[in-house]
Amino acid sequence: MTRALRVVPAEPAELFDALHRALDGSGPAVLPARLDAPAPTGLPDEVDRKVALVVETSGSTGDPKRVVLSTSALLQSAAGSGAALGGHGQRQWLLALPAHYIAGVNVLVRSIADGTTPVVLDPGPFDAAAFSALVERMTGDSLFAAVVPAQLAALVAAAETSTTIRDILRGMHGLLVGGQSTPPELRDRADALGLRVVRSYGSSETAGGCVYDGVPFAGVEPRIVDDVLELAGPVLAEGYLGDPVRTAAVFPHDAGRRWYRTGDIAMLDGGVVRVTGRADNVIISGGINVSLDRVQAAVRTVAGLADAVLLGVDDERFGQASVIVTTGDGTLADARSAVESAIGRHARPARLERVDEIPMLASGKPDVQAIRTGLPVGP
Repeated sequence: MTRALRVVPAEPAELFDALHRALDGSGPAVLPARLDAPAPTGLPDEVDRKVALVVETSGSTGDPKRVVLSTSALLQSAAGSGAALGGHGQRQWLLALPAHYIAGVNVLVRSIADGTTPVVLDPGPFDAAAFSALVERMTGDSLFAAVVPAQLAALVAAAETSTTIRDILRGMHGLLVGGQSTPPELRDRADALGLRVVRSYGSSETAGGCVYDGVPFAGVEPRIVDDVLELAGPVLAEGYLGDPVRTAAVFPHDAGRRWYRTGDIAMLDGGVVRVTGRADNVIISGGINVSLDRVQAAVRTVAGLADAVLLGVDDERFGQASVIVTTGDGTLADARSAVESAIGRHARPARLERVDEIPMLASGKPDVQAIRTGLPVGP
């Protein structure tokens, strides 16, 4: 059996209604379309009956995909999130993320599952005061929001200077932060303010976050294969729309289960998932594999380099090398010292480039393509 597939503008109120009908079966499956881009093309008129949502990935690596999610996977994700976050009475969410990404969609799905209506932050540059004012007007018993690290940093900075904002944010039951790694220093500052920050790990292929603070949802099983994290469980996507070859490669069947191969390097420590970087974010420098994610994590511990982004570039001497791109005032010497201590001399960055702004995707991730385009050529 099939059902229609409808493109819905990612305007929160319209999408909320369309998702509600997609999940209860009274309406078509939906594909949220970003408001500042042309409408998606090349879509089928119909999808399998169990499908409720098709979501397009950000394509930060230049390889966008359309991920197919069933009603069951979305509702299992919402149930897992609710169980992990807890709370009491009526849970209410604040939408502060673009609704065409899975993290924004999930705020709507969780609200539908809880029988509540989310409040929506106005679009535009993120403003901590406006966010806090909206929280103050929320009526639920337990208040939540999903943010990316850049938004969390703005909230923490505002709470450090305003006791009013600090007290409002303290009244929330949880700030769910994901999209990319959250710097330890930022988590420490949030903890010092008494804010409850929960780190979320997941992707469109897992119906959003399914590992909170390293602990998988009930029913989600992690394993490590060739250093890469794989996940199984009821939150997995059906695959990629119109791409059975990629679906088969990324969602292999093994040991009687269907797995999602995340592409992330990770380890399991007593059942806790610890992600250390992307398997494909590696350069070969002087014949040695260097994880740019590990280098970036070490660089970001240096004062003035908390927003650093590491890129791999061609290098005449070593074949490839890494470049730091930052808006901060930290030095290359300090960064190289930190990387040498944490990883080794072979991993030290070759140079540092200062920019006025780090281009970001709407998902909160650095726009690597835009950063690379603006990078000067040569040493």
